[in-house]
Amino acid sequence: MAGHAHEHRPGHREYTGSDLVEAARATLTAADEQWTGMREAVFEELARHEKPASAYDIADNLSKSRGKRVAPNSVYRILDLFVKNNLANRIESANAYLVNTHPGCRHDCIFLICDDCGKATHLDDDRVTGALREAGRDAGFADVRPVVEMRGLCEDCAA
Repeated sequence: MAGHAHEHRPGHREYTGSDLVEAARATLTAADEQWTGMREAVFEELARHEKPASAYDIADNLSKSRGKRVAPNSVYRILDLFVKNNLANRIESANAYLVNTHPGCRHDCIFLICDDCGKATHLDDDRVTGALREAGRDAGFADVRPVVEMRGLCEDCAA
């Protein structure tokens, strides 16, 4: 995921692999939440996906790998917790989720979603999301959180 016009706070960077899982665990436990085996399994499964994944996708894959049924409702609750604690982002238009590769660095993302292959990337542009936050405050809203999604064709599908 590319970053544009956004500086990560000191000590926050993008993570991959086991470092990403450890950063997620540290972020969740710092928020006084438990890092359970099921939460770790859901996070690892979500991180495995390059495209947005639904709770049903994750539950199906975990059910197969564990040899017993994992309920989508349980996965939804965990994903909601991850979104609340900045470990995942929800792609509203697809009712799907993407792992946040820089847990603990709070900012708003502008998602670009390919209508053909489903690939999703994000732009970090605090000028755009800052202007949206300001517009929300000017309209009398507090604690505004922009959710911006743009749809089109990715570079590969457009070629």
